[in-house]
Amino acid sequence: MDRTTPGNAHHIVAKYDEELRELSTLVLRMGGMAESQLASAIQAVVTRDGALADTVIAGDKRIDELEIEIDTVCTRLLALRQPMAVDLRAIIAAFKLGGDIERIGDYAKNLARRSKVLTEAKPQSAVAGMPRMGTLVQRMIKDVLDAYIERDLEKAVDVWRRDGEVDLLHNSLMREFLTYMMEDVRTITPCTQLLFMAKNIERIGDHATNMAENVYFLITGERLVEVRPKTDDTAAAIAADADMDPDAQP
Repeated sequence: MDRTTPGNAHHIVAKYDEELRELSTLVLRMGGMAESQLASAIQAVVTRDGALADTVIAGDKRIDELEIEIDTVCTRLLALRQPMAVDLRAIIAAFKLGGDIERIGDYAKNLARRSKVLTEAKPQSAVAGMPRMGTLVQRMIKDVLDAYIERDLEKAVDVWRRDGEVDLLHNSLMREFLTYMMEDVRTITPCTQLLFMAKNIERIGDHATNMAENVYFLITGERLVEVRPKTDDTAAAIAADADMDPDAQP
């Protein structure tokens, strides 16, 4: 689109810019909600707050609605505006970011659901590492959203690199939970839930990393060519089960 055209075309360009800003606002609103959902889900796990868990579960519906709204705006812009160059990348990035954020919301909801199972005989020391991992991933979400709105390439790459730190912490938690289970059979049920919760948080980190890659593409028009810094060596069976469906219960 010729952004130098005078007259009525200038009004059309101004409207187009407003629509692109609206799209960015929707992505930020959706991302902020997902970040808040994750924080509340972790709190529900640690405090055994069933009411808070229910609030997180119910709140996922609004995240789903925002994804639909983003998809609708993206489709309308592609159909009516015929965007090119950076505008086209902005629309594609918003569409992909919406998908990743929706999955983050699903995993936060699953954390809340599993927290309701941990009502008795939960080894408190085993839960201690969950907030640290949750806070790390929550910070990744916040920073990648900042990188998106600020078009900050360095910040996006920094988030992308932090995925390895999440994996290391995940591996440590998995080994800790398995140790509890071997030492005391009474901890098998709660620690099994914690194993899945830790995997859910690790997957949220993966989606934050996906978001960083899409922000990188938005800014540069190129793909990150480095190998993603994955260091997750946990049991494949557990990972596969947790990844199949964030809403599934074991």
